[in-house]
Parts: sequence; C-alpha cells; structure tokens
Amino acid sequence: MLNRFRCRPCGRRTLHLKTQERDAMNRIHLALGLALALPAFAALAQETVAPATEKDGVLVDGKGMTLYTYDKDSEGQSACSGQCAKNWPPLAAAQGAQASGDWSLVAREDGTQQWAYYGKLLYTFIQDKKPGDKNGDGKMGAWHVAQPDMD
Repeated sequence: MLNRFRCRPCGRRTLHLKTQERDAMNRIHLALGLALALPAFAALAQETVAPATEKDGVLVDGKGMTLYTYDKDSEGQSACSGQCAKNWPPLAAAQGAQASGDWSLVAREDGTQQWAYYGKLLYTFIQDKKPGDKNGDGKMGAWHVAQPDMD
C-alpha cells in the first residue's frame, strides 16, 4: 500500500519514500544481475584468439616478432630451459588461456604454460630486434622459423 506523506526536504505531498525504495531495489537487482553475469563474461574474456598470426609466410607473436620451433623438443616437452630459454624465450600463454584447434598448451618445468602449434612448441629469439627479423632461422641446425603449414 502506498502512503502519501509530506516530504521534509521539498515540502510536497509525495510518494518520495516509495520511489526511493523502488530505486534502491532496482539498484540491488542490477548489482545482483551484474554479479551473476560477471563469471560468464570472464570466461569469454579468456584468451580465445590464436596466440600468433601469419605474416609473410611465417608465424609471428602479438608484437610481430618471428616465432621459431626447436628440433630437440619432444611432443609435450620443451628441451629449452635455463640459458636456452633466455636466448629463445618461450611463447608464453596468459593465465587462463585455453587451447583450441591446432593450438595446444604445454606445461613447462617452471610451471608456466607455453603455446604449441600442431604440437610444436614456439619461441622468439633474443637477437631479433624488430618485427620481421629472422636471425634465428637455422641456428645450430636446430632452430627453424615457424610456418603456418607445419601440419
């Protein structure tokens, strides 16, 4: 039941209080709806795009830096750690990233996740200074530019 009363701040006979109560309930419903929707949006916000793209026939990371594969890696395990990983930084996956299609995630010894394409782990090279550099291709006979048709 709605009660009319004289509003002290404005002096009018009004339904002010009921309007304020309704507005408060609307704010509560909105906050509750947002709280329930946020986990769904967070799941959508996880890294769902490919971690690399193709440019000029090679795979590159988000900064346009050339990606490489290492012949000594075995499927699901990196043979590059310590100083090797400093020279050849792994293509790291963001926390919560999810593999999809030709992309997979491999757990490294240090607990981080590394991206793999068609099962081949991907790395950048410290001596590549700008996008498009391919200074690591053929190094030690074991490092190769990653290509989109590696299957």
